[in-house]
Amino acid sequence: MRSVGSLIIEKMVETTGTIDVQQELHLDEPLPISGPVRVRVIVLFEAEDDITEEEWLLAAASNPAFDFLKDPEEDIYTASDGRPYDMGGPGGHQRIRSDD
Repeated sequence: MRSVGSLIIEKMVETTGTIDVQQELHLDEPLPISGPVRVRVIVLFEAEDDITEEEWLLAAASNPAFDFLKDPEEDIYTASDGRPYDMGGPGGHQRIRSDD
């Protein structure tokens, strides 16, 4: 890590790996770093108690925090509001069609 004024410059590499029963990390690929060098490691993993997307959507749909959206006064938009949204732009990019 190098500091220039208040700017901190770091390099980052993303890879995958496995943690074995001895809690040791084994990377799937060699790192593009010449060692020895000290590094900082952040491990991202799915928690065992994570819920599925379907469970999350069901919980959100039945959450009383969103009950106000069932009020007819909150239904202020119609299909004729706004402009059509086209997902089929060049290179898979999203674009808004202009009917003007």
